Amino acid sequence: MSTPETTPPATNFIRNLIDADLAAGARSEVVTRFPPEPNGYLHIGHAKAICLNFGLAAAYGGRCHLRMDDTNPEKESIEYAEAIQDVVRWLGFDWGTHLYFASDYYEQLYLWAEELIRRERAYVDSLDAEQMRAHRGTLTEPGRESPDRDRPAAESLDLFRRMRAGEFPDGAYTLRARIDMASPNMNLRDPVIYRIQRHHHYRTGDAWCIYPMYDYAHPLSDAIEGITHSICTLEFEDHRPLYDWFLEQLADLLPARPRQVEFARLNLSYTLMSKRRLLELVREGLVAGWDDPRMPTLVGLRRRGFTPAAIRAFCERIGVGKSDSWIDMSVLEDCLREDLNQGAPRALAVLNPLKVVLTDYPEEREEFFDAANHPQQPEEGSRQVPFCREFYIERDDFMEEPPKKFFRLAPGREVRLRFGYIIRCEEVVKDPVTGEVVELRCTHDPATLGANPADGRKVKGTIHWVSARHGVPAEVRLYDRLFAVPTPGAGREGRDWRADLNPHSLTTLRALIEPGLAQAAVGTHVQFERLGYFFVDPHDSTPGRPVFNRAATLRDSWAKLEAGGS
Repeated sequence: MSTPETTPPATNFIRNLIDADLAAGARSEVVTRFPPEPNGYLHIGHAKAICLNFGLAAAYGGRCHLRMDDTNPEKESIEYAEAIQDVVRWLGFDWGTHLYFASDYYEQLYLWAEELIRRERAYVDSLDAEQMRAHRGTLTEPGRESPDRDRPAAESLDLFRRMRAGEFPDGAYTLRARIDMASPNMNLRDPVIYRIQRHHHYRTGDAWCIYPMYDYAHPLSDAIEGITHSICTLEFEDHRPLYDWFLEQLADLLPARPRQVEFARLNLSYTLMSKRRLLELVREGLVAGWDDPRMPTLVGLRRRGFTPAAIRAFCERIGVGKSDSWIDMSVLEDCLREDLNQGAPRALAVLNPLKVVLTDYPEEREEFFDAANHPQQPEEGSRQVPFCREFYIERDDFMEEPPKKFFRLAPGREVRLRFGYIIRCEEVVKDPVTGEVVELRCTHDPATLGANPADGRKVKGTIHWVSARHGVPAEVRLYDRLFAVPTPGAGREGRDWRADLNPHSLTTLRALIEPGLAQAAVGTHVQFERLGYFFVDPHDSTPGRPVFNRAATLRDSWAKLEAGGS
């Protein structure tokens, strides 16, 4: 197993527990697993579990398995299983030869279920789902035993084998563990182990018509694989007694005895982490698919331009705790900025163009300004950016009546063009019908070219630009947070989470980019100076016609809003 070149996981309660197990001789190695169900695409919450499990195994010189917990054929598919493998690799982790499927163990799980029946620890029940709920009891009242609870083992064994043979319709019988209907832990009130379910399985086909429940398959799959530490999220804490119960009942038959440990799951603001909700977003057409760059799925984040290094850094930064908490989206975005600031080359682009004409610059003249590819990394070299009489600037870089601290272009004011001259706005041209500003007529000072102008004159504002003659049109997609509130659908009785969708989560612009960007390769990053970090979309870009996705702004643009500003 290989892992990325990253700092080992920081000391936390899980590492302390593992250290104690190793010191006491309870374990001689560390074997973890990442066990997703292939019923959807993984999201950023899964990234925390991936980094934790693979990171712990690497820190202790052990191994981490990738296992598909595929016990529910109705919702699972090969598409999801392959997508899971793809994103785990993309994050930088390698399970080597240790790729497994719960469906690999169906025969063994079935045989152990028969053994539970023989040991009178399980019975076949004829209650339907509604009747079972009625018998289950409440948090304050014990459950009622099924009339079939005392069914003789031989009879249950016969019925269970006939269930497997397909003699009964779906829902006619279940196999239940015989534990304690009065237990305060609802999970121990004779849970279902097997159900009849006639669905084609993406791996086993129609070989089975009964399928094990997750709570049964999970601990026994861990035991089969020799997992030492089964790292789960906190919602499985109440399931741990059941996890241990199955291991105890079959202890003499199992090759290993894993230990379950729970940690706090990742809750990220301004998004939803429920697979069911994410599936609804896709099916209802509220997003463009699982890989929509607004989605918290790892394929969506990858398409937006997030890097594996940024996601691993994010998981390391938030740490491992015992209680659930909310992490602000800005933490994830900051990790991406830090990563891209080091490696993304710089370029000029104008997203909302406003035309500028230098009236004192010859029409036929062209110049090429030397522009550093990365201002903090001179070894990255420079490029030649073309300049001519007409060019475009950002519309936001001009105001007719600017406020006091506006240091960009305005009538009678001067600014420096990035890598170029100081210019002065002499005239504003407006559309005669709408009154919209459509052109600025300016003059330039030839003595101010370069970083050290001849007259030493300085101005407070520097703006970017793109030559009108040389600039290349390009589609730019500005992605923002999918929801307009930190916790969608929360705290408002009867309010549909869909009402919290951010109507401005995607803005598509026809921008102008410097000519060198026209050949930008799919999957590359670039910082548009003063605008943010952008990524060449791997799906919609074509040779010579890149589509740029905004991966992140240059700073947290939501911070002021969240603080009550405007």
